Amino acid sequence: MSKPQIKILATYMRGGTSKGVFFRLNDLPRAAREPGPARDKLLLRVLGSPDPYGKQIDGLGNASSSTSKAVILSKSQRPGHHVDYLFGQVAIDKPFVDWSGNCGNLSAAVGAFAIHSGLVDSALLPQNGHADIHIWQQNIGKTIIARVPISGGQVQETGDFELDGVTFPAAELPLTFVDPADDEGALFPTANLVDKLEVPGLGSLDATLINAGIPTIFVRAGDLGYRGTELQGDINGDKAALARLEALRTAGALKMGLIKTPQEAATRQHTPKVAFVAPPTSYNASSGKTVAGDSIALCVRAMSMGQLHHAMMGTAAVAIATAAAIPGTLVSEAAGGAANRLRFGHPSGTLLVGAKAGQDASGNWQVQEVSMSRSARIIMEGWVRVPEECF
Repeated sequence: MSKPQIKILATYMRGGTSKGVFFRLNDLPRAAREPGPARDKLLLRVLGSPDPYGKQIDGLGNASSSTSKAVILSKSQRPGHHVDYLFGQVAIDKPFVDWSGNCGNLSAAVGAFAIHSGLVDSALLPQNGHADIHIWQQNIGKTIIARVPISGGQVQETGDFELDGVTFPAAELPLTFVDPADDEGALFPTANLVDKLEVPGLGSLDATLINAGIPTIFVRAGDLGYRGTELQGDINGDKAALARLEALRTAGALKMGLIKTPQEAATRQHTPKVAFVAPPTSYNASSGKTVAGDSIALCVRAMSMGQLHHAMMGTAAVAIATAAAIPGTLVSEAAGGAANRLRFGHPSGTLLVGAKAGQDASGNWQVQEVSMSRSARIIMEGWVRVPEECF
């Protein structure tokens, strides 16, 4: 006799240009409260993976890297922090959850969810104004500060802030990524601002390899045969192009020391990211609106989980802001010079980012913080059901 379904408290939220299923750690079944196969199997079933049809029909995923995500939160035991945030990128067609990096877009929803779900003491919240929620990002061991708008003692979700890639306006939610570079390695893992990568099918390419927000490989769009104005339809249906971009990602991962063999790249799909940059050029965004070349500093397109992203990952935006602030990177080159604050173009429109970066006494580059604004809101809350036998 088959076992019945069980129900688990969950909240479905949009954060930035992503959506995900949010859980409080203590609401998970006991076996899934610890990292391991039980947790992974549960999240795979919740999102509807692995799905050989690639649609995630039998779950809450929506067949894209931007919507196949899970977040687990708990009260933080770390001094100076309100909440611990763990992110899982759930593969769509494979039985795999990648815990190797953060989701910058869903970071925007973490502070709001923490308040909504009682993980932040209400006595710490103003009646009106903003609450600065200090978040410990467990995947990468970094602090994020979410400035959550408060109205009447509750999270204010509605407003007139418009975010390209999101249809409806909402309340603006500023994020600060504190010291976003990797503590275990240099901001530039090879110590070079530009490296040469030997990539099968592409030859020798210049690349900026940086680890801020998320490990990212930047190359010139022109070196790939692109203009930097491409939309998803220009790339995601081209299997040969996707294979070349994956070969580039693998070569960069090896150079950055993230993997030891090319075969390991398949088990680390979420990181590193690949992004290609170009000088500012006018183009039509995916919504149909025109992005004027004189309104942006550069064009950037980024790959996520093997597909061109529909907008820009928040963590990749951290890497873009950091690299743009440092003279000599391919990002600052495309922007016509280093800048601490700039607006770049992506497939859905534009995004304004800022970074504080400088050199230490030894001449090594460091980044103190990166800032940007997103928005977030609850879409649905209640219980998600999964067959008990699934984990």
